[in-house]
Amino acid sequence: MPAAPVSPIKSATRVASEVASSRAANDPARMPARILQTAPGVLQFSGTWTVCQLGNVMRQLDGLLMRHAAVLQLDGQQIQKIDSITAWVLQTRLKKLRDSGVLISMQGWPAQYQQMLDGLGELPQDAVPDKMMPGVLARAGKATVDIFKDNLALLSFVGETAVSLLGLFLHPRRWRGRTILHNIQIAGFEALPIVGVTSFLLGIVIAYQGADQLKHYGANIFVVELLGYAMLREFAPLITAIIIAGRSGSAYAAQIGTMVVTEEIDALQTIGIKPIELLVLPKLIALMLALPLLTLFADLIGIIGGMLMASSQLDVGMHEFVDRFATEIPLKTLLIGLGKSLVFAAVIVIIGCYQGFRTRGNADSVGRQTTRSVVQAIFIVIVLDAVFSVIFNLLGL
Repeated sequence: MPAAPVSPIKSATRVASEVASSRAANDPARMPARILQTAPGVLQFSGTWTVCQLGNVMRQLDGLLMRHAAVLQLDGQQIQKIDSITAWVLQTRLKKLRDSGVLISMQGWPAQYQQMLDGLGELPQDAVPDKMMPGVLARAGKATVDIFKDNLALLSFVGETAVSLLGLFLHPRRWRGRTILHNIQIAGFEALPIVGVTSFLLGIVIAYQGADQLKHYGANIFVVELLGYAMLREFAPLITAIIIAGRSGSAYAAQIGTMVVTEEIDALQTIGIKPIELLVLPKLIALMLALPLLTLFADLIGIIGGMLMASSQLDVGMHEFVDRFATEIPLKTLLIGLGKSLVFAAVIVIIGCYQGFRTRGNADSVGRQTTRSVVQAIFIVIVLDAVFSVIFNLLGL
């Protein structure tokens, strides 16, 4: 039966391998590591002992050492080279033999390799420094520095986003209209059900909690002012912003964080596309348009819920409720709530995208930054709402 033809590529590879092996065998500086038992209890080491050849020669050495005598002589006169890893592995085996009572002598080893074997001994216990636990002040100082650095990086990100937004207004051709409309659909229209249900229930709760107190004083009709100021000025903007921070802010952080992990952000920068202009600005513009509209929707649904409760618990008719609402609730109350929602939208997008860009390493970091974005955005929204309340009160609004 004729032999199968040999591929020219395989043949060339085999010839090259044989030539390389032949050169290595003839080169004294590249002699393979070998070990021979020249006499009972005498082992002769030769060749180049490196980590690349460690597997075969160490298995052979282990087999010889298992048959060791009470006295063992190691001849290293023909050693060409030995690296530190091989020396450490060899010394580990010799230490076990010495601990078992075997007398080992080293004969003819080059001075530098003999020093290497001697210098790889175990460190004394007092040479290993104890691991110092940071104190309370050290931990507090480190936390303060981390917070300062994080705030500084966030401020830098805000500035970079503002400059990019200014450049976008100066060059209208760079607007990404389709991306903005897509983000409005996701962050705005798709959030209508959850915002509507929450606002409706919130309006019912406010009217129901006020009903008992108002009945005692015979001031049922004042439920209109209670509901109008509470919903339009405070609760509708705040609750809507919190819902969007948990729903859309987390999605922003997760999307950008995943792109960081998969190196898509680096790819965008490589081909000359600014990630902030592509990923942050469309989200920022879309949510600054969508969140005031969502807040207006929450105002309407919340007032309807409170009106139904006032009609059933306080005998305030719907026509009477609407007439008093139109005369007693000023327009500035609605505008203050919508203005706050505009600021809340910017905060949610900036925090979500900023935490997404800070993702490092793996998928765990994506989850960690996503959680951090939600917590940080909600916290800042509540703080800003309190600050706005104080400022508007001082301004008499």
